[in-house]
Amino acid sequence: MKATEIRDLQDSELLEKIKESRAELFNLRFQLATGQLDNPQRINAVKKVIARLHTELRVREIDAARSQAS
Repeated sequence: MKATEIRDLQDSELLEKIKESRAELFNLRFQLATGQLDNPQRINAVKKVIARLHTELRVREIDAARSQAS
């Protein structure tokens, strides 16, 4: 998921994507532990997506705080 796609999402959609990505990460780790994971690099990719989603949420929180302080 690209940063431009993430910026276009609503807050509730961001939270839902985080939830889905964490579930996917859990499943990938489970597959890794059982030796069924085909692409181990997918774990890092999902971690980066989660970080991007959290970053966008934080940016929006900071913007909201700045607009209220002004």
